[in-house]
Amino acid sequence: MRSGRFLAVVSLLLAAAGCHKSAAGVRTIAVIPQGSTHEYWKSIHAGAVKAVRDLERAGTSVKIIWKGPLREDDREQQTQVVEGFISQGISGIVLAPFDSRALVRPVEEAARAGIPTVVVDSALDTDKIVSFIATDNEKGGALAADRMGELLAGKGKVLLLRYQEGVASTQARERGFVKRLGEGYPGIELISSNQYAGPTRETAKRASENLLTRYAADVAGVFTPNESSTAGMLLALEDFQKAGRITFVGFDSSETFLEAMKNGKLQGIVVQDPFRMGELGVKAIVDHLDGKPVAGRVDTGATMVTPTNMNEPGIQRLVRPPLAQYLGGR
Repeated sequence: MRSGRFLAVVSLLLAAAGCHKSAAGVRTIAVIPQGSTHEYWKSIHAGAVKAVRDLERAGTSVKIIWKGPLREDDREQQTQVVEGFISQGISGIVLAPFDSRALVRPVEEAARAGIPTVVVDSALDTDKIVSFIATDNEKGGALAADRMGELLAGKGKVLLLRYQEGVASTQARERGFVKRLGEGYPGIELISSNQYAGPTRETAKRASENLLTRYAADVAGVFTPNESSTAGMLLALEDFQKAGRITFVGFDSSETFLEAMKNGKLQGIVVQDPFRMGELGVKAIVDHLDGKPVAGRVDTGATMVTPTNMNEPGIQRLVRPPLAQYLGGR
């Protein structure tokens, strides 16, 4: 009953909105991240702004509204954000869903109301979307395992600190890491893989401290599957005076991680291209609204960044996207 009433109201609003365009013909696209504080989400935002500028130069007027939950683990608030945009009769949605199942209902409600969704970063368990634009996350986890295997010469005890349950992207990275270690490096023993970092650097630091308290004397390597878990583990390793002594491979980029690699505290990070995800997400929605074909799946790539290659121009583009150019002082 709730869903039926909701859709009835939405249908009236959409009729008033004139097929998702304002009187001036501007398409309004909601871009909804999982959170807003990590550099990763800022990169997606910057990419979305670039798409708007590119489209305007090509004669297409687009406005984006950037809004996400305050906490990255707040499924309920992200759901409410999506529903709020549906009720406004926007043209389309670019969504990075925190939970692969919890956001299915509002996205399918949007589809029934005639509002298309492009999913970026992390998968959603529905076919009622236009496109999924993201890293091949399982491949990214395998890249981390290969780096770990190389650095440990195929032998040693390793920890995996997972991110959070229900997040499809990090679950795929974790799965790829475990699978590649098992298949390619029989001399490496995964001694802990059932602990979770939680949503922030602070929760990740506490989880890391608990792991290091138990395993610091035995562990040779650590893998963390996203920005906040990598940041928390780095802080814990520094506090335990193990940074540089335990092989550490992380995921995603920040200036802190690049500095840690320079100082020998971090031996590799798997880097995505969130800037491109934001750019392609907005352009895909506009193409769909214009009746143009859109690929159902776009792999934006994953790259292993190491102290050896981190200063190469192609790597620098990935680890230092032009945030200031598109976001100003935000």
